[in-house]
Amino acid sequence: MIKEFIEKNKGRTAYLEHEVKGLLKEAGLPVPLGRFIKSKEEISSLPDIKYPLVAKVSSTKITSKSDVQGVRTGLKNWDELYNAVSELLGITHAEGVLVEEMAPDGLEVIVGGVTDRQFGPVVMFGIGGIFVELFKDVAFGLAPISVEDAFRLIKQIRGYPLLEGYRGKPAADINALLKIIVVVSELMGSGLIKELDLNPVALYPEGAIILDAKMTIITS
Repeated sequence: MIKEFIEKNKGRTAYLEHEVKGLLKEAGLPVPLGRFIKSKEEISSLPDIKYPLVAKVSSTKITSKSDVQGVRTGLKNWDELYNAVSELLGITHAEGVLVEEMAPDGLEVIVGGVTDRQFGPVVMFGIGGIFVELFKDVAFGLAPISVEDAFRLIKQIRGYPLLEGYRGKPAADINALLKIIVVVSELMGSGLIKELDLNPVALYPEGAIILDAKMTIITS
């Protein structure tokens, strides 16, 4: 599957968010319903997606959407969506806009992987969102890993009690999380991916959704 994806996008080493999410969806992982659009005129032909929506600038040259104010959330109608898309398309290096159904709030974690020069393919898990850089509460394992190894991985982080339900909050769907970690580890195990970053992944009492995704491949 990875080889087919790379061949389809021959000559490129980095991909747009909707392209990475398309690959993840094909691998059986949960992503929001959405559409990538390149112009304001395409808004009128959006599929039957439900408000509220989120719109995000899409570009392989923009490393942080937040730094360029490239995200609009809580869009409640067509007028708000049109204005948001117009603004986002005006950002330097914008290649388009990804419009998605806005996911409910959940416990945010990060799942990713990197091909290390010394250790080879590695999978990573930690508390996600803005806190991954603040707390650096992450754990690593050699890829690919089994479900049992993935469970041991998530129990290594200090924030593990958050997954079990902390101070009256509901527990997260551990099985949904384990599936994401295992699939990411299998993708990394292909030896073709340089870096894969799913941050954040929103966890719920039932299910999970990958809210953002980045990927680069190894060049020969």
